[in-house]
Parts: sequence; C-alpha cells; structure tokens
Amino acid sequence: MQNNLIYLDNNSTTPLDPRVLESMMPYLTTTFGNASSNHIAGVMANRAVNSAREKVANLINSDPHEIIFTSGATEAINLAIKGIVEQNQDKGNHIVTVSTEHPAVLDTSKYLESKDVEITYLPVDKFGLVDLAEVEKAIRKDTILVSVMLVNNETGVIQPIKEIAELAHQKGAFFMTDATQAVGKMKVSVNEMGIDIMAFSGHKFYGPKGVGGLYLRSRRPYKVKLESLIHGGGHERGVRSGTLNVPGIVGLGVAAEISMKEMEADQERIGDLRDQLEKTFLGMPDTFLNGHPKKRLYNVSNICFKGADADAIIAGLENIAVSNGSACSSIKVEPSHVLTAMGLSESEAYSSLRLSLGRFTNYSNIDISKTKIIKEIHTIKNFSSFLE
Repeated sequence: MQNNLIYLDNNSTTPLDPRVLESMMPYLTTTFGNASSNHIAGVMANRAVNSAREKVANLINSDPHEIIFTSGATEAINLAIKGIVEQNQDKGNHIVTVSTEHPAVLDTSKYLESKDVEITYLPVDKFGLVDLAEVEKAIRKDTILVSVMLVNNETGVIQPIKEIAELAHQKGAFFMTDATQAVGKMKVSVNEMGIDIMAFSGHKFYGPKGVGGLYLRSRRPYKVKLESLIHGGGHERGVRSGTLNVPGIVGLGVAAEISMKEMEADQERIGDLRDQLEKTFLGMPDTFLNGHPKKRLYNVSNICFKGADADAIIAGLENIAVSNGSACSSIKVEPSHVLTAMGLSESEAYSSLRLSLGRFTNYSNIDISKTKIIKEIHTIKNFSSFLE
C-alpha cells in the first residue's frame, strides 16, 4: 500500500490498531494452544478467549455467555436468521426487514424465500428512515423475526431501534439488528435498546478481519434459541462449532476495550472532520447529502455530485480511498440499492460518493482530499461538457 494513501473508506474496513496487533502477537507465536484442549497451553488460550468475551460483553452491555464468536458479521447474520427460522417453524414463517439492509441480510432473506419463508421488505423515506407505523402494520401473528439495521453502511443513517424492538415484542416476535457499523463507534446497549439478536464484526472498529460476534439474549421472555447450522464439536454453546480463532478473538476483545475508552473522544474529533468536509462539498453547486442530516453516525458522509460519475472520481484519486457504496456489493455494476430505495434516480446514485472517516484520519487528510476531489469533479464535468 502507498505510504501516502489517504484512507477515507473506514466503513468498508478499518486499519488494525497497533495496540490490537500487539495484543494478538503472543497468540500467533508462542501461546498457540487450542482453546478446547485441557492441557496448560489450551487452558491459557481459553483464559484469553474468556477475557475477550468479557470485554466484548462490556462494550454492548450484555452478559459474557451471550456472546458467540464467529468469523464476522455475515456469518453471524446467516446463523441468526436461518437458525431462528429453523427453531420457530411451529410459530410462523414470516420475517420483517428493510429494503436498505446490507446484502448479508437481503441475500439470506432471498434464500429463505426460496424455502417458502415469507419476507416483508419495508420501504424507507427520502432520508433512509423507516416509518414506525409501517413497521407496526407489517408485523403479524406469524411473524417470528423483525430485523432492522442499526446504522446503515452507506449513509450512516441511524434507525429508531428501541421503538422498533418494542413493536416487535408487542406481537411476540424476536428483534434482531445488524449493528456492524455501530458497535465500537457509538454507545450500543442491547438491554436499553431491547435487542434480542445482534451481529457485529471486529474489522469495522480497528480489530482484525475474520472475527466477529453474535449476541443472543439469554433472558426471558425473549430468550433466543437457534437451530445450529454448523456442527462438529459443539463449540460456542453448540451454536457455532469449529476451532476458535484465538488471536482474532483476543484482538476483538482489545479493540472493544479501546473503543469503550476512546469512543467519546473519537466521536468529537471525527465528527468535526466530517463536518468540515461536508461544509465544503455541500457548498458546491449540484450537490446534496444522501441521508438524514442529524440522525446518522458522525463518521459518514454520502454526497451526490450531480453530473460527475462516482467511479470516474474514484479512478482519478490515485492516493485517496473513497467508495461509491457497500464494499460487499461493489463488484456489481448496479446503482446502490440503498440510494434508489431513498428515491434517488439511477444517475444520482451513480454520482454519489461515500466518505467514511476513522480514528486515524487527520485534518491534513481532509484538506488534501477536499482539494483533489473538487479538482477531479471539475475535470469530469468539463470533459462531459466538451463531449456534448
């Protein structure tokens, strides 16, 4: 990677915090035991896993035994949604979700539709928010799960999770949230928010790739039981069998610990950087913000630069990393499903950039990025005018 790279794509992945890497190194080298072994090397590994489980639980205000370690949020989402359907076939076969969810939720839902599970996809308004009245109307007696993303990965829009959870519980359904973009960046309390199931991933908050978690409520009346999808050893309370990724889990725990201590400071500094960026860009002609101006996470800015193709802008920014949407769907030559669901035209969606800032973004990065992005937009628009 270029030494002078300015990285403004932290919603796709974050750099590994050096403190996290340092914590992982012993478990990649000398302390390499299998956490399921009963000799001293295994006991040491198991202690490290238990310590990490406590740190993650503290971050989301849960009990440690309610945390299941996975390879990331996509696996956690698949385990949760498919597992809840298998476990609750006697109750119903209806799920409520949202049209702007991450592909991990939408693709899993499409798969379940092929298995005769009925899915209701809620619309969003021009800001990307769901209507609570529409949520209430959609939940039925045979609804087993309501799944709504906490923070949207493309726009940073924050949904009214607590209120949606209450509506789900009033009709006896479980409430799940994909909190991949929220955990480690904002305060998330599963108990205060009424969350029964929650997926998250370490590499979104300066932890390692290849490790994440699934929170499953253990207390009634919404105690969660999942039918296991991965068998072979009964690891992680039988929910997710397989040898534990001890170095990754240790790193996830330390990333959670650091986030708890530094979250408020990060929010203030990163939010100020984001606001400076937007003040410049939104002062330009033919630009507008995608998402709610207030009800969104502090590090994300999704802006439409009308008349300038986002892919062309990205291609011209040799040492600046920005995005035109979700990293998980960027291989598809299609407009963002999130932005079109919010009412943007295909042309407007193709002209939108997502800039997501992080812990290691500085003021110099912002100044340089503003200048280079504006220059590239002018170049593209002038070229387009010439062709006309």
